[in-house]
Amino acid sequence: MVRVSFRVNGEPVELDVKPNELLLNTLREKLGLTSVKYGCGIGECGNCTVLVNGEPVLACLTLTVDVDGCEVLTVEGLSKGGLTRVQKAFIEEGAVQCGYCTPAFILMAEFLVRSKQEPSIDDVREYLKGVLCRCTGYVNIFKAVLKASESGRGREKVDKG
Repeated sequence: MVRVSFRVNGEPVELDVKPNELLLNTLREKLGLTSVKYGCGIGECGNCTVLVNGEPVLACLTLTVDVDGCEVLTVEGLSKGGLTRVQKAFIEEGAVQCGYCTPAFILMAEFLVRSKQEPSIDDVREYLKGVLCRCTGYVNIFKAVLKASESGRGREKVDKG
């Protein structure tokens, strides 16, 4: 076992983990953070996306020992002071179907709106292409991200694909 210390959603965490333990398993099984979803286990679907030191990472491909000393953010940590503008936009635009992929989309959208001032629809497509959804046509998700970025640029292209 290896002792690791990091912050999750602003709270300090100190755990003993196996050297090969995945961050996905630590977050879900040891810390009860079920917004982090197991999708494919090979980094193809993006449903396990979390932010580590502000950058998106796939928790199914990240060892817990590799986040020692880092800040990990899950959807549970976003709402501490109320809903973020991304979360509000997802609700307002009806960008949620079954909800399985929603936490990963929200975290990627948070990363995007923090990284780019006025993302275009092409930026949104590029940033979100690593998260797969089986329920939607992505249109409302793209609209929500553009709304959250307070950018209407390219919004008409969302409806046309």
